Amino acid sequence: MDFRRPRLPRTRTGQRRLVRALVAVCVLALLPATWLRLSTGDRLRTVADAPRTDVAVVFGAGLWNDEPSPYLAYRLDAAAELYRTGRVEVVLVTGDNSREDYDEPDAMRAYLTRQGVPDARIVSDYAGFDTWDSCVRAKKIFGVDEAVLISQDFHIRRAVALCRAAGVESYGVGVAVRHDATWYYGGAREVFAAGKAALDAMFRPDPRFLGPREPGIREALASGR
Repeated sequence: MDFRRPRLPRTRTGQRRLVRALVAVCVLALLPATWLRLSTGDRLRTVADAPRTDVAVVFGAGLWNDEPSPYLAYRLDAAAELYRTGRVEVVLVTGDNSREDYDEPDAMRAYLTRQGVPDARIVSDYAGFDTWDSCVRAKKIFGVDEAVLISQDFHIRRAVALCRAAGVESYGVGVAVRHDATWYYGGAREVFAAGKAALDAMFRPDPRFLGPREPGIREALASGR
């Protein structure tokens, strides 16, 4: 097997073409991230100035020993604060329950109830396998037309852009956290995830699991009125 290094162009013309090709690749790679920033520039809020709306959507972010990971706990704390201050009436928790021994939505629900959010005001989406799936299901399955989305600051732009593409009028609360290794990993991952987000927004595929419409949001809102 030949493992020789590829040869670089030796002529000036060849070298210029190589540089142009590399620049073009870099530009194409950054276009989706640029789209996310431009399309969500006026949609980001804080817990203090989030618009009043019926629903907050919290995206899953992993479990540690069947409890919300620290990053997910930060998101849930923000949702609980929005509920306590009357800015939202119902919290939709969306996450992964693809196997019996891993249940993000129920762990999220239990955490919120410990923070004082009534169980009747929490709705669970057990098939939020990724951001696009969660957004589409919020619209098509749970009938959410407008929502405040809650995630980490490095992910919130993608969440807002995808939910808007799915038909949900969205504002985002990006929860700031300490810049640890997980934060840097998440930020780097977003550069690549932006490409998939652009394709999802363009082609709008069906989520991995759709299923019938569910009345959970409507019933939760009715329980408080």
